[in-house]
Amino acid sequence: MPTPVKMPQLGETVFEGTVARWLKRPGDAVERQEPLLDISTDKIDTEVPAPAAGVLLEILAAEGATVEVGATIAYIGDEGESVDRTALTPEAAEDVAHAADSLQPTRSRRAEEPAPVEKPAGRAFVSPVVARISAENSIDLAEVKGTGRQGRVTRKDLLAFIDARKRQLPAQAAQTDAAQTDASPSEDELLQPHSTMRKAIAEHMVRSVRTSPHVVTVHEADMTAVVRHRAERKESFAQKEISLTFTPYFVAAVASALRRHPTVNSRWTDAGLALSRHIHVGVAVSLPDGLVVPVIRDADERSLQELARSVNDLADRARRGALTPDELRGGTFTLTNHGVGGSLLGTPIINQPQAAILGIGNITKRAVVRSGPVAPAVDPLLPSADDTISIRPMCYLSFAFDHRILDGLGADRFLVDVVTRLEEFDASPLEEGGK
Repeated sequence: MPTPVKMPQLGETVFEGTVARWLKRPGDAVERQEPLLDISTDKIDTEVPAPAAGVLLEILAAEGATVEVGATIAYIGDEGESVDRTALTPEAAEDVAHAADSLQPTRSRRAEEPAPVEKPAGRAFVSPVVARISAENSIDLAEVKGTGRQGRVTRKDLLAFIDARKRQLPAQAAQTDAAQTDASPSEDELLQPHSTMRKAIAEHMVRSVRTSPHVVTVHEADMTAVVRHRAERKESFAQKEISLTFTPYFVAAVASALRRHPTVNSRWTDAGLALSRHIHVGVAVSLPDGLVVPVIRDADERSLQELARSVNDLADRARRGALTPDELRGGTFTLTNHGVGGSLLGTPIINQPQAAILGIGNITKRAVVRSGPVAPAVDPLLPSADDTISIRPMCYLSFAFDHRILDGLGADRFLVDVVTRLEEFDASPLEEGGK
């Protein structure tokens, strides 16, 4: 009897996945636990092994199809064996019918108006992805026609609805979108198809800029205390097989500052600010085809050693493609260290639905003027005989924030707090567990 291949549960909060690529074709022989296909969830691509040995008899979910967890997407059996649809259970038959629909060419709904429909029974369940997208785009799910099981609104349904709603934009904006996204390559151009990850990043970045009015403020930090502490501890951390980079220091400073500035650790809703009870710091990790943002949970409760170990582990598994989808969710604030490539200054885009993101520039030696005490009647900005020039490791910090949530004064106060914690770095509270 053929063995069904089902959409796996890739995380506690994951309820559907997208078939990114089939590694086998119908008629191909497969071994048990041999990679069969790639599943994509947001920015994660995961290989799914074959549950049994035999021949891939039939594929029910085409590449690009989004399928619910537990749904049958293929069958494996003996060579020449066929799938007896009449022997399937009602649940399996429904899976087959639903997945088979995904093999049909999908028609663009960009030029269609969403038809008003009655809210079907059984569509009360909403996946976290659908809930997030609908909230960020201020969409009432009752207006969206659901094609999922029992009328459930899927991610595909919601994105199609958003595309259709673009008709209401001014004609000029619609023409600009079409020119930017739908222009075919000329004879002098070579078309390189987008990867699933690059599409997800592009979608998220465009949505973020449209959702949040971005403002950027820049401060610089004297990293002398941090550089000195790292030089003193680097060897002892290495003996514990921990690479002590500068990233844990920034995570520690940000996590401590977020406790004093809870507004920065919030997200916008129409009803009011949703202040997070936890401080979960996301750290951007660069990959060959883009980047992902794994999350360090309860970062304010961790010691420097725990933060360094978490940064190492998450970055290593991100580059090996071994992160779970749950490790990329739930962040309340994000750090991006663009300085690793030599960049001094950047204007990062907010990781929705968060309130802000901190960009870290390259740490470089620069000449800094230090002034001694001056008389009350003398403006401290005027040159003085007590002024000295010293060489210091300096770093620019770029703080991009949602102007709906923060104003310039509040943003600067938070960033000054972060700078102060770096310049007056004290490891003792962190060594006691991030107090």
